Amino acid sequence: MSYEVINVSRKKLDDMKDHYRSSLKATVPQGAIFSAKTAVGCHVTAYQSGKVLFQGKEASKEAAQWQNESSTPKHSLATSTTQKSHVDNHSYYPPNNLETLTILGSDETGTGDYFGPMTVACVHLTAEQMKTIDSWGVRDSKTIKDADIRDLAPKLLKECIYSLLILKNDKYNHMQKKGMNQGEMKALLHHRAIINVMTTCKEKNLDFDGVLVDQFVTPSGYFKYLSNNGTTWSAKKPIYFATKAESKHPAVATASILARYAFLKEMDTLSKKFGVTIPKGAGPHVDLAAKEIIQQYGKETLYSITKWHFSNTQRALAL
Repeated sequence: MSYEVINVSRKKLDDMKDHYRSSLKATVPQGAIFSAKTAVGCHVTAYQSGKVLFQGKEASKEAAQWQNESSTPKHSLATSTTQKSHVDNHSYYPPNNLETLTILGSDETGTGDYFGPMTVACVHLTAEQMKTIDSWGVRDSKTIKDADIRDLAPKLLKECIYSLLILKNDKYNHMQKKGMNQGEMKALLHHRAIINVMTTCKEKNLDFDGVLVDQFVTPSGYFKYLSNNGTTWSAKKPIYFATKAESKHPAVATASILARYAFLKEMDTLSKKFGVTIPKGAGPHVDLAAKEIIQQYGKETLYSITKWHFSNTQRALAL
């Protein structure tokens, strides 16, 4: 189970309790002020010490929206000379005129699904292309039906410059077994996709104003993940982080659609290969499908097409 821990002020704890009032639990752990479960299944527990624990699906994203305003220093994690210079001279929060800028947008999907890969896309759009896709109704993929994504994505692939990365389950499980959490995997994938698009832009002599990442971890956490794997952000262009970034710039919305499209295609491939509809999500219906895969093809096959550390594995084995 993925988790994030942040520290906030007492006032912020009160704000958080009010924010989660509709999903508060009746009982709380010892020393806690409140405990809640969000609609997407993220467990939030706030303690009197100011520590807040986020566990489960979308833990990193849920924590990120509060970390931006927490008492933790914004830029405490720079470790290299390049990072220090970048941190000292740049805010990671998007500027007010973001929508007018040419931005590389990066987003991911598949992180909360038991079956199938994690996919990350980074997109560059010119001002003219942004006008074009606006007429197509481009917006966050979570607000678009899968059938519409299948129609829209091929048009976007022809229109924009992009990098699309797919982390398949066998590689995912290998990385997770080595100690990587989803946040670390996502940081590395986002970074690679961004660098890929930057390289293409340079080759095509296309300029841009900066990079916007749909935030899944604090900026300092993002750079720490890169540093842990021998990578640093050395680009001269600014990088911004924002939750719900797909609603803040069309490049991120496009990246969201392309990442979802790649995920859907991978799920189609799995369904065709095994002769059953491979379900999305991580609910009880997924447990039943996992059990069927085990019975027909064995645990090794299930391992190769799922995020093995999810609790669905143990539930399926117990069925």
